[in-house]
Amino acid sequence: MQYKLLMFMSKCVCLMPYSLLMALGRPLGYLYYLIIKKQRNLAIKQMMLSLKLSEGEAKKIVCRSFVNLAKNMLEILYMPHLTTENLSEYVEFEHLDRLEAALAEGRGVVVVTGHVGTWEWMSAGLALSGYPVTAIAKPQPNIEYTRALDDLRAAVKVEIFSRGTSELLAAGRALKAGKILGFLMDQDAGPGGAFTEFLGRIASSPMGAAVFARKFNAPVVSMFILRQPSGKHKVIIGDIMRFEDTGDTDKDIFDFTVRATNILDKVIRENPTQWLWFQKRWNTPPEQQKKKHHTVKAQVES
Repeated sequence: MQYKLLMFMSKCVCLMPYSLLMALGRPLGYLYYLIIKKQRNLAIKQMMLSLKLSEGEAKKIVCRSFVNLAKNMLEILYMPHLTTENLSEYVEFEHLDRLEAALAEGRGVVVVTGHVGTWEWMSAGLALSGYPVTAIAKPQPNIEYTRALDDLRAAVKVEIFSRGTSELLAAGRALKAGKILGFLMDQDAGPGGAFTEFLGRIASSPMGAAVFARKFNAPVVSMFILRQPSGKHKVIIGDIMRFEDTGDTDKDIFDFTVRATNILDKVIRENPTQWLWFQKRWNTPPEQQKKKHHTVKAQVES
């Protein structure tokens, strides 16, 4: 039932002018901010701790982030409207030559990114521009929502592999075949993650990007999509990074994860209204860390 409702909503949204859709995003975002108390309070608390802001300052920024989130959700439903022909009306790329140079190496490209801006449009923009796009994503708790989201992604030729499943083998094959493989770096990785500083606090960071870059000797680029004052979206592609293999696997994976996490940290600090501040990013405390292969010690200040 929820799947059918979401797909019906998508069809209705795609019939609307984009300008009207974005106009609707503003009141919907304010309404969400007002009525979803638990997420609002968590976002304000986490922003205050991370950015060292007063409660009043945090409330203003979080409110704007909820407006952006509402627009993001409407844009995800609007994805089937995007085509190769109209893409440039909505999305532009900065430093696309860096991605092309990385792809030219023939070992696929690991992309590190996060829930910044309308992140689904970044993948859609690349796929509609002719690039082979895949990504690893965490399944939603609601299976019907996951199914709808995957179908919306498929409409723009984006292939998704579920995190924590046997689909990771297919993700490895995709990278080996020369495709782009995206990793969201801003989710809590649980007891098996790399415990490092993120936005001023120790968090468990996912090491998947580092593990895949090492295993397949693939180049890595950071990539983020940011909503511009003009209303368009800009995909910003970072310099090519390399996994540095010194022979100490745990340390090398940890160090690379720190590099990638620091890039995300900087982007969020520069664009605080475009990140999901109510994410349970710091759910796993360092004392819950599990000792296993490729698990590294927490980075703590001396």
